[in-house]
Amino acid sequence: MSSAQETVEYATEHAPRLEWARHAPEVYKAMVRLDTAARQGLDPKLYELVKIRASQLNHCAFCLDMHTKDALAAGESVERIVQLSAWEESRHFYTEKELAAIELTEAVTVLTEGFVPDEVYDRAAKRFEEAELARLIAAITVINAWNRFGVTTRMAPGHYQPGHHG
Repeated sequence: MSSAQETVEYATEHAPRLEWARHAPEVYKAMVRLDTAARQGLDPKLYELVKIRASQLNHCAFCLDMHTKDALAAGESVERIVQLSAWEESRHFYTEKELAAIELTEAVTVLTEGFVPDEVYDRAAKRFEEAELARLIAAITVINAWNRFGVTTRMAPGHYQPGHHG
């Protein structure tokens, strides 16, 4: 008996619609600066969990690829990343502070379902100092902007290496 190695044929990778960063470099640089400013003072793992959750909600494959790799590089566990899409059923994987940030991320990301509810904001405000909360809101806002660039221009996932944002 010979053991033939099975070949798997994956779907063809799509090309991006537009290389927006190349055509709007000043906007790209401003986004990077905004992202850098929002990140300051936030726990790197929490920051990546927020980015992953918003990217899941926005279906941004490029950002999911990037931020899951960055989360792993920051020491996050595969288990917590995998459970993030079902966080309400797996709350025990996260701290109360992380849960407040994830819940706030969902409320800010899905504004079409209404305003950010007072109870969601209040839970986050109890867990974060005001400056940290302001940066968290900024980080959520920035990832939503990045997601919109990624989804609209169909940036292809799979090629990102942790720490190589440019």
